[in-house]
Amino acid sequence: MFTIVGAIVTTVCVILGYVLHHGNLAVLWQPTELLIIGGAAIGSLVMATNPYIIKGIIANSIKSLKGSGINKAAYIELLQCMFELIKMASANPISIEPHVENPENSDIFKRYPAVLHNHHCIDFICDTLKVQIASSLSPYDLEDLMNSDLDIVTEEEHTLVGSINRVSDAMPGLGIVAAVLGVVITMGKLTQGKEVIGMSVAAALVGTFLGILASYGYLQPLGAKIESNLKEEMRFMITAKICLLAFSKGVNAKVCAEFGRRSIPTEFRPTFKEVDEATANAGKK
Repeated sequence: MFTIVGAIVTTVCVILGYVLHHGNLAVLWQPTELLIIGGAAIGSLVMATNPYIIKGIIANSIKSLKGSGINKAAYIELLQCMFELIKMASANPISIEPHVENPENSDIFKRYPAVLHNHHCIDFICDTLKVQIASSLSPYDLEDLMNSDLDIVTEEEHTLVGSINRVSDAMPGLGIVAAVLGVVITMGKLTQGKEVIGMSVAAALVGTFLGILASYGYLQPLGAKIESNLKEEMRFMITAKICLLAFSKGVNAKVCAEFGRRSIPTEFRPTFKEVDEATANAGKK
């Protein structure tokens, strides 16, 4: 939501300032400049990345408009979910196998949509519990295994954000390309009078304006927002990791949830009492 508000404020302030300087809004409408800059930006992104990264950029751009969805309530759901799973696994490890093999149909996961709908987190939890059911890894080996998983996700996130930033860095240059082409066209109009030349130069300069505005006004803030959302998702997974690691050390479900609570960023961290009440009510939804 704040992403949309920020984009609207940026657009309104730029256009309002231009109008207050007695600018002609019609001059800013240059679809061919948009075609050159936008088409070149998309083409460079396709050349530099792969379909998986492009799909991730689109999905995370849409998500940035809605917000990451990770908040205090989501963390409480995560702790409740981990509490239920660990409590069941502590009593009988085989009993959680149907839940981790098919989480979409699991009564436990269905109670906690913040976990179920986070595909990275749900895969991480289920894959780790499958390993714990199948073999008895030491806590140190299990931590190494989980860290390997998290490292890959982090690397993919850096690649995604880096691709957005590279396109953003290229936008001013692509704006100059559009402006140069506009100047080339202007050179062919030197005999048509100063008004025609003036409009042609103005149209060319719009390309530079659009490239710089797109870079610093929209793409860089969007990249920063996506990076922030991805970091929040990573911290969400780290909380799950802390709970799973505590379970591998033989800690009971209540204390596992407390281990997880202590790893939550203070912005979203529930109190001990809130977690105690939440775990006491786990499974009653």
